[in-house]
Amino acid sequence: MSLTKAISHTLVASSLLFALPALADHHGGGHASLEQLAAGDHRSATNIARNGQRNPVETLEFFGLKPDMTVIEILPSTGWYTEIIAPYVRDNGKFYAAHFSPNATASYMPPNLRGFEAKITAEPELYGKVTVRHLNPPHEVVIAPAESADMALTFRNVHNWIMADQEHEYFATFFAALKPGGVLGVVEHRAKPDAGMEVMRTSGYVTEAYVKKIAAAAGFEFVESSEINANPMDPTVHPGGVWTLPPSYSQGDADRAKYQAIGESDRMTLKFRKPL
Repeated sequence: MSLTKAISHTLVASSLLFALPALADHHGGGHASLEQLAAGDHRSATNIARNGQRNPVETLEFFGLKPDMTVIEILPSTGWYTEIIAPYVRDNGKFYAAHFSPNATASYMPPNLRGFEAKITAEPELYGKVTVRHLNPPHEVVIAPAESADMALTFRNVHNWIMADQEHEYFATFFAALKPGGVLGVVEHRAKPDAGMEVMRTSGYVTEAYVKKIAAAAGFEFVESSEINANPMDPTVHPGGVWTLPPSYSQGDADRAKYQAIGESDRMTLKFRKPL
């Protein structure tokens, strides 16, 4: 596939938009609220069960998400957050999914992309206006028209970019896509403040200071942080890194009850803005 075709790849389902009777918020002109979407029957019981660990409503409200925004979700994987954000902005905004590229060299990336594409094409009433772009620095980096997006959101991805030594390329891509004044929202596994680069390259945990440093280097201004996704029970040092904890349980049954009691990782929630 050529670069031009890859970066302009758009999934267009039926042009006819259907109502969401199970989710409709009749007090908002038929628009479903974040609360309704987070618990909607279009989501699996497994995904809904993670709301208590991931706090999607509070997180998206903190970032300032509005239904008329143009939003980019960065590397949405199987679409856990897409299930909430895409229907929320469907009628009055626009949703870009900056997903893996079919040209990616990592073996898991193209199948993950295909799974996401199958998910959104299967439910056009929810995802029929989703636009998929490919993100594969340095080759594919146009994830939306330049300076067109109100918000870009990334959930638990920064550690992967650090491992690939591409964190600066990714943040530069977000900066290019956002309007002046646009918001970058980051949720990431949080390392202890004194953690070094070796820890960040191997454990899945990243320090707040380093995320702020990457963002500043790309040109972003730090706005504020939230403890919405904090977990003080997480010591952040585990035999298999962050993947030791649920939902991955990388150590199998070894000390499973211990890790289950800790829960999902301690996470930072950071809000940045592109200067006006």
